[in-house]
Amino acid sequence: MEEKQLSGILNGAVPGEPVKKDENSRRGNWGNQIEFVLTSVGYAVGLGNVWRFPYLCYRNGGGAFMLPYFIMLVFCGIPLFFLELSFGQFASQGCLGVWKISPMFKGVGYGMMVVSTYIGIYYNVVICIAFYYFFMSMTNLLPWTYCNNPWNTPDCSGVLGSSPRFNASLANATTSLVAAASEVVNRTKRTSPSEEYWKHYVLNISDDIGNFGEVRLPILGCLAVSWFVVFLCLIKGVKSSGKVVYFTATFPYLVLTILFIRGITLDGAINGIKFYLTPQWQKVLDAKVWGDAASQIFYSLGCAWGGLITMASYNKFHNNCFRDSIIISVTNCATSVYAGFVIFSILGFMAHNLNVPVSEVADHGPGLAFVAYPEALTLLPISPLWSLLFFFMLILLGLGTQFCLLETLVTAVVDEIGTDWIIRNKTVVTLSVAVVGFLLGVPLTTQAGIYWLLLMDNYAASFSLVIISCIMCICVMYVYGYRNYFKDVEMMLGFPPPLFFKVCWRFISPLIISFILIFTVIQYKPIKYNNYVYPGWSLAIGFSMALSSVVCIPIYALYKISRSPGATFRERLKFACMADPKWGPALQEHRTGRYAPMASEDTVEARPLKEKEELKDEEKERKDEISLTIQGSNGSTNTHNHPNP
Repeated sequence: MEEKQLSGILNGAVPGEPVKKDENSRRGNWGNQIEFVLTSVGYAVGLGNVWRFPYLCYRNGGGAFMLPYFIMLVFCGIPLFFLELSFGQFASQGCLGVWKISPMFKGVGYGMMVVSTYIGIYYNVVICIAFYYFFMSMTNLLPWTYCNNPWNTPDCSGVLGSSPRFNASLANATTSLVAAASEVVNRTKRTSPSEEYWKHYVLNISDDIGNFGEVRLPILGCLAVSWFVVFLCLIKGVKSSGKVVYFTATFPYLVLTILFIRGITLDGAINGIKFYLTPQWQKVLDAKVWGDAASQIFYSLGCAWGGLITMASYNKFHNNCFRDSIIISVTNCATSVYAGFVIFSILGFMAHNLNVPVSEVADHGPGLAFVAYPEALTLLPISPLWSLLFFFMLILLGLGTQFCLLETLVTAVVDEIGTDWIIRNKTVVTLSVAVVGFLLGVPLTTQAGIYWLLLMDNYAASFSLVIISCIMCICVMYVYGYRNYFKDVEMMLGFPPPLFFKVCWRFISPLIISFILIFTVIQYKPIKYNNYVYPGWSLAIGFSMALSSVVCIPIYALYKISRSPGATFRERLKFACMADPKWGPALQEHRTGRYAPMASEDTVEARPLKEKEELKDEEKERKDEISLTIQGSNGSTNTHNHPNP
């Protein structure tokens, strides 16, 4: 008995409550809470922590950026994280099923699915490039170390000089590039071997987004490997991915620590760390700094992607998701800060070797991961070993996020259809989604693929996330009702949400989200890739991708209102906003209070209870028709007959 009670406490049961069977056998649960926390950490901690946070940090005043960053974490990041976890856990449904809370807003769930689809397509392409670099690191000499390769131009200048194995025939192979390169005059910035390897060999980049050229077969092969790995790890849903994350979520921290120890011992590393930490306080008053801090928190935690709701839906009902939200959010942001130390120690070392300021060494996006870092790795002793470790870390960081993106889509499909066949054959759905994702990613492996990848990154999941998150807050707090939701959370956790979170959910977080949206619109600038300016038609496609997720919300709302009963529009609107009778805890044993069985008689699990109630009613009617003899305590017999007319 004591072991059962201990097990209940470890699974997040409410203290003092009898330990119940809390397993959702039909849908499945996490094996234990550690698996959920590690999966969520792997989802939140992604590639963006390695390049985007440090870039924003030094661009926005170094240490001064930390102040708005942590303020946004406390008042927006953690509250939204807790809201999504509690939302998914309470209903045990994915990003579509949870909208039984207010069916008119189910379009928000479809919007989340669209966003996760876009991100899943291009995110796996970034992972596959990391796979490619990982395989190319299995050599005695990294191929981007020197400038004596067929793809190099005369502008190439490596910090290690020329290879002793320089071959004249290789130099002649660049003759065709010399003529074009000779037109470049007064070039102030050298071209590194890693940059030319990235542009001219890995990507063999075309001159325009519309010029697809050929498919880069090595990248295509790595994309197939990447999707296959993701599928294998999700072949049995959360039961298999929960075991994989023990490795994928923890190993990157080991690699970061190894790189950190190596980085701080390098010449010039201290200059990079000083640049990282030294605050430029005048920047704190700059609105752009606050906007970048808010957007980084928002995107870093993965809010409004649907993944948090999906992961939490596999929790036990009484799991303490409040505790989990604090742990995961703080871990994510601490990882960003820690990665900053690793990155800037290496960038300081590069600046020291190149004799340039730190600000001229770093870049953001793929340029940092596949240009600056590979060059830094060539400067380290036993560089292939460090390169293998670094790109293996990138692969694991990417896979942690990709697992959740794919599981979000699969769970939404399975929950929505909900038949016994599709639940039994969830593996088929997972395989189908993986195959479709691979096919849609093929255009990104062409010579114009990098242009499309950046277009999707900048538009497919930008302001649409902000709109989706804002509408979710409004629906839960003001349409469903904040009092109702606070009671739901208390019923699930055993205690109401802390006052701070109540205030944030109702007022502060929606205001911050609105601020991010307004600021995103105000500071909008058409994207560029280096010196390439995107044509207008491609930007139109980008905006179409951004709007395709948002437009799901009004379209489904109008559809739901038109199908709702009522004589007037107002009546239909009111009915469409009302919570579905099936909204609430998934397991019958948790449906207490206003979710008692009588409120959900049509559910399969409630039928035995309903039949018992009907039998009791029939027995009561028979008792009213016949006299009932009750044996008294003193042995006498009391007879209650029908009253005389």
